[in-house]
Amino acid sequence: MWTVGGRNYGPPMADFTGEDLSGSRFERVDLTGAEFHSVDLSRVQIRGADMIGVVMGSVELCDVRIDGEIQDVVINGVDVGPLIEAELDRRQPERVTMRPTGPAGFREAWDVVERLWDGTVERARGFTPEQLHESVDGEWSFIETLRHLSFATDAWIRRAVLGDPAPWDPLDLPWDDMPDTPGTPRDRAVRPSLDEALALRRDRMATVRTLVDGLTDESLAADTEPVEGPGWPPPRSFPVRQCLLVVLNEEWHHRLYAERDLDALETGASRTT
Repeated sequence: MWTVGGRNYGPPMADFTGEDLSGSRFERVDLTGAEFHSVDLSRVQIRGADMIGVVMGSVELCDVRIDGEIQDVVINGVDVGPLIEAELDRRQPERVTMRPTGPAGFREAWDVVERLWDGTVERARGFTPEQLHESVDGEWSFIETLRHLSFATDAWIRRAVLGDPAPWDPLDLPWDDMPDTPGTPRDRAVRPSLDEALALRRDRMATVRTLVDGLTDESLAADTEPVEGPGWPPPRSFPVRQCLLVVLNEEWHHRLYAERDLDALETGASRTT
């Protein structure tokens, strides 16, 4: 606890000046407001981090890979967010369909999702069952990715939009840092076959197809009814449009991750955990 003007403010600031913390692991640690001066961050790996409001000055940023949401990021006086978005749209022209505004746009976006995932699944069938359960650089395996997308549909479509308070299948896989929630499965040890994971996945994709095919301007502009009971998302109202955009975002990005990891498995360039 430190004191300013007679008032106490939280725990005391830890001071690691001159300490060698190389190789340390920080997980679920609050570093809000921490200061780093003259530190060596070479080969640091950061995943699942909130870096809103971070300021870096006099840094050497070389050979760095950043994957995530890039918005209002200013580098040497240039906001690079719009530049990155424009370049990604240029490389992946179908990406723009993931930002629909009306019912027809959502149907077109889901057409794209179905077609692209059909190709990725067909490619995955050329890999061994062991490879499809293999993690690349600590990320989800291909099978785990399919399971997570089923969870995303259960959460944002079957629970939030359709009102089922407990839509989960035992194979559903929430994100890793989701707190344990009564009734919500999160079995990382189970090893379903590709066909078993796809059976659940196709059922959930058919649910989305039915929803988008029936969309109207009115239903798209509506808000969901709060769903009682534990689970994700929280029991409150959401715009239907937001729920569908969350699912499109999940579908688009996780397919890119899956393709990236299949590339690594194919070339033998993966580091597995």
